[in-house]
Amino acid sequence: MVRATDHAMEVVRTADRDRYIAALYAPESKRDGLFAIYAFNAEIAAVRDRIREPLPGEIRLQWWKDVLDGRTAGDGNPVAEALTGAIHKYSLPVATFRDYLEARIFDLYDDPMPSRNDLEGYCGETASALIQLACLILDPESAPQFAAVAGHAGCAQAITGMLRLLPLHRTRGQCYLPQDILAAAGTSSADFVTGKVGPASARAIIAMAALAREHLVAFEDRARALPQTLRPAFLPLALTGSYLRPIESDPIGALNQTDDVRGWRKHLQILRHATRGWR
Repeated sequence: MVRATDHAMEVVRTADRDRYIAALYAPESKRDGLFAIYAFNAEIAAVRDRIREPLPGEIRLQWWKDVLDGRTAGDGNPVAEALTGAIHKYSLPVATFRDYLEARIFDLYDDPMPSRNDLEGYCGETASALIQLACLILDPESAPQFAAVAGHAGCAQAITGMLRLLPLHRTRGQCYLPQDILAAAGTSSADFVTGKVGPASARAIIAMAALAREHLVAFEDRARALPQTLRPAFLPLALTGSYLRPIESDPIGALNQTDDVRGWRKHLQILRHATRGWR
């Protein structure tokens, strides 16, 4: 019988290759916890793809809340078993997972993102929270000192991810670009998703990429102080700049295709930061 932790590792290996590679640089004794929270993230991120209407998605997220609160047993769901095991083993804050699930309700609908502040709040409760949880697993004593670093890292990572998923999101009718950024660029969420592609769309994407770059620079400036114990939590950020560059150079192209980093380059960039950190 496959252990829940082994199943979680396989989920991450299949669904989230960047975090999978990063977790391999963590001490072996800590990997079970990392794979558990990353598998949970992958499962929740995939909910939208498995539903046709928002209500079943909300029911699914509520099931996870019930598991976290102990009202429902996660037996039979290996990711839930791995997650609850990690929460108990590493004394992870359940409230952070609840806030994460609450933020993820936004993914189930096609509502526009109101503002930059709302976008950064969403990133903070999802991607940044995931990094903070990873830090608590890796080095609970040092983790609180780097909460602000995790905040910038999560925003850079999540916003870049949204830009890379533009083709998928537009097919769904979703728009994560904030309304204030779209308005400043001369367009709207409805026009961005369904309208004719033009200079306004390009300006909006460039502004969104600039926001991701702003957080990436803020992270990198502070990442020099990261202790080696916490590096694995931040290693996916080694790829963020490489993901951003083609979007910045060809914003309209980002609407139609997603560029990836070749496998060997991905490994090399993560290895470089795993051994040398950020300088």
